[in-house]
Amino acid sequence: MGRGKLRIYLGAAPGVGKTYAMLSEAHRRVERGTDCVVAFVEHHDRPRTEVMLHGLEQIPRRELEYRGGVFPEMDVDAVLRRAPAVALVDELAHTNIPGSRNTKRWQDVEELLAAGVDVISTVNIQHLESLGDVVESITGVRQRETVPDEVVRRADQIELVDMSPQALRRRMAHGNVYKSDKVDAALSNYFRPGNLTALRELALLWVADRVDEYLQQYRSEHRVSAIWGSRERIVVGLTGGPEGRTLLRRAARLAEKGAGGEVLAVYIARSDGLTSASPKELAVQRTLVEDLGGTFHHVVGEDIPASLLDFARGVNATQIVLGVSRRKSWQYVFGPGVGATVARESGPDLDVHLITHDEAGKGRGLPVTRGARLGRARIIWGWLVGLVGPAILAVLLNAVDIGMANNMLLFLTVVVAAALLGGLFPALASAAFGSLLLNYFFTPPLHRLTISDPKNIVAIVIFVGVAVSVASVVDLAARRTQQAARLRAESEILSFLAGNVLRGETSLEELLERVRETFGMESAALLERQSDVEPWTCAGSVGPRPCVNPDDADVDVPVGEHMALALTGRVLPAEDRRVLAAFAAQAAVVLDRRRLREEADRARALAEGNRIRTALLAAVSHDLRTPLAGIKAAVSSLRSEDVAWSEEDQAELLEGIEEGADRLDGLVGNLLDMSRLQTGTVTPIIREIDLDEVVPMALGGVPEDSVELDIPETLPMVSVDSGLLERSVANLVENAVKYSPDGTPVLVAASAIADRVEVRVVDRGPGVPDEAKERIFEPFQRYGDVPRGAGVGLGLAVARGFAEAMDGTLDAEDTPGGGLTMVLTLRGTGNRPQDTAEPHTQEPLHPAQPERQAL
Repeated sequence: MGRGKLRIYLGAAPGVGKTYAMLSEAHRRVERGTDCVVAFVEHHDRPRTEVMLHGLEQIPRRELEYRGGVFPEMDVDAVLRRAPAVALVDELAHTNIPGSRNTKRWQDVEELLAAGVDVISTVNIQHLESLGDVVESITGVRQRETVPDEVVRRADQIELVDMSPQALRRRMAHGNVYKSDKVDAALSNYFRPGNLTALRELALLWVADRVDEYLQQYRSEHRVSAIWGSRERIVVGLTGGPEGRTLLRRAARLAEKGAGGEVLAVYIARSDGLTSASPKELAVQRTLVEDLGGTFHHVVGEDIPASLLDFARGVNATQIVLGVSRRKSWQYVFGPGVGATVARESGPDLDVHLITHDEAGKGRGLPVTRGARLGRARIIWGWLVGLVGPAILAVLLNAVDIGMANNMLLFLTVVVAAALLGGLFPALASAAFGSLLLNYFFTPPLHRLTISDPKNIVAIVIFVGVAVSVASVVDLAARRTQQAARLRAESEILSFLAGNVLRGETSLEELLERVRETFGMESAALLERQSDVEPWTCAGSVGPRPCVNPDDADVDVPVGEHMALALTGRVLPAEDRRVLAAFAAQAAVVLDRRRLREEADRARALAEGNRIRTALLAAVSHDLRTPLAGIKAAVSSLRSEDVAWSEEDQAELLEGIEEGADRLDGLVGNLLDMSRLQTGTVTPIIREIDLDEVVPMALGGVPEDSVELDIPETLPMVSVDSGLLERSVANLVENAVKYSPDGTPVLVAASAIADRVEVRVVDRGPGVPDEAKERIFEPFQRYGDVPRGAGVGLGLAVARGFAEAMDGTLDAEDTPGGGLTMVLTLRGTGNRPQDTAEPHTQEPLHPAQPERQAL
């Protein structure tokens, strides 16, 4: 059973009539005989909506107890047992009561769709996940119940239920939406004219974007190359802070404004230690960006602005979205920050958006783990404090006598500060320099590098020992923190790989691209060879100028004996090879999986070929023997000397022989054509022709006055094989004539769309349901109660095969008013016919020259 279809009624606000429109559609379907039930519809005590429920079958609700109350919810199991053709499910964004089958109602709907049940549902624009922030800014109300945009975008149909703000407010004032005691409060707050106008604009814009996606899909399916608009690819820089959710939603809205926009969220972890990122917050943001239809990327980089720009340019991004810095004002003395640096160095090819948020200027707000491998700035500060600090302290202490013990404690404080800032070596230098200053200025005899009191010798030794110990502890903490940061980054990457192994989702090129962006390389390639003496071959690569030999790579990781992962760009440290080896092993697994899939496809093709050959033998054994038996019987009767046949009888027998021969000709022709298609021996001879030269020749096998032809004389030329086109059109026309009612001609019309030309064969027969429209193009498929003598079911399969051989397409559509329309799309040349002729417009044709009969 196939997946069900989802239809959504989208509204700008409550009360516009979504549920009423859904129930009206249900009544229309019930009147047409469709099995339609109400799975869950909430009428909210609105009389007109409640009346619409009358006459519709309602599935009993499931009642759940929660916090002392009883709440009704949709009974998913009951709906699945009932198995209707169509189910009505109101309020798609609803959050189910704890204890329900699923957390969200849209998850219930997904189960129904997976079971093959068509679903009609409703949702308001403010419940879309990406619009949560903007709706809150307009109305002041935060929507707690949301539905991922991707769920709504996947709907087969989205119908906007629109109503002007004035009309909606009048409905509310008349008591058609809320009870009278709530009307005044609603009109004064949420349902203000400005709010309703803004929400209506959001709904209209969102549906307009969806219409544009449908148009792009149609152009892609019909191979229309003239597409306007550019693809927006937006990179969102995440820090792991709470403002990331705001950035992702804003980026999603920016992406929706462009055709085919894409959102890529990237978190760049420093390789020099732990950062202030919250793993829990990153997990939430990863889920959010996936719900918004984007992707999440984790990159390790030394320089965050440079790594972010490298990633953006590597994925051909057009925009970067960053949040305004959370740093305090005084922290800008240490540098301009990531946002300003990225904006300055982005260049003219990248637009940088700095988005304000509630966390701006409040500081990091998350615990910062210090002690990582120290950067250049901290080391410089450590040396300055370690060397300049003791000198300044000695000058100050010379002016104030506070005692030897206090002097040593102050010098020790400077050493600890140098250790915290610069690590081991600045602290050691500060301890040595401080001990010399203590000896020279404060230990008798003064101003000499000698010590007369043994107690002072012990004190200075203890001072140096404490300073060295503190510096060593600080340096050890930095190294351990660096290792922890690296291990965390490695664990996240390995977790990603493990997930892909389990799901089998990533292709080889996608995995190599992830290797390239994770390690900041220029190119990555998976190389293999059959033996040690065979040359290397490339199984897959990404990036410019990938190497073809592991010896030419900057980094190569062997995978087994005859396979290697080779990268170019820079030399990686030894600690990176552990993760790289995991990537290499996964690449080998992906390659093996791809080859197994190819082998399975080839085996499937062989099995299909065997099925076709078996069917061909069955066709020869039955369908060909029938006309042969008729011909033989007629010939034997004519040759018989025992019966004196009249002229009328002889003519009838000869007519039967001729009809049997024509049927044999058509059967054999289609069998041979199908055999050529299955073996791949169809080689079209493409040339530029006028449809008016070929299409009339394809109508020889149909009765007189059974076809109307409409081919404008201004139609462009097409690039086709005239013989294949003639056979395709002949099979389509004869199939349409076979199913058309008596006295109703078949229309063959042609038109130009962009750089393609469409030939439409329109009949008024019984039509074909949507689930069978693809099946009728399979070999040996005959729709309905067609007698065996009508053919073996190859006509449409041959027609589509010939169309695809000419770089065209053949699809089936419903004829408005009933019937079936075959749409043959061909590649146009843009040139017009040179010779003008009388147009063939709506005139019944009956070419005299016979042609093969389509089956």
